[in-house]
Amino acid sequence: MTRYHPGDIIEIRTDQGLAYVHLTHEHDSYPPVVRVLKGVQLERPADLAAHAAGAPHVTAMIPLEQALDRLGLVHEKAAEALLPPAERRFPTFRMPIRDKQGNIVYWWFWDGQGLSYSTELDAIQETLPLREVMSSSRLLRALTGAV
Repeated sequence: MTRYHPGDIIEIRTDQGLAYVHLTHEHDSYPPVVRVLKGVQLERPADLAAHAAGAPHVTAMIPLEQALDRLGLVHEKAAEALLPPAERRFPTFRMPIRDKQGNIVYWWFWDGQGLSYSTELDAIQETLPLREVMSSSRLLRALTGAV
């Protein structure tokens, strides 16, 4: 049973201080989508909802509870917050499609329901998160600002 749900802000104790993740979306076929919030804090911010409203450090899909448990990090639900209006729809993820030499031939875009594609990325598409499941070690780097 999952203890975290969309809207939950999870506080995570790292060696550097407190980091925060906002669980934003669930999908039947993929792990939850999270926004890793910017900055490590020495103590819990007075207004976590305001903290969560800022631009995320990273957006990714990850089985959050399992990853945190695997890392041995203490974590708990600290607050709930609505997503910023511009981020309430399921996010679009990008995925490179490569040829045998490893060159990117085109990009797939997945919005949680369907696929589209383009041979070139525009400025907005370059900022979309990759369609991949984040590893525990990459999550730890993201929490501490290293990714």
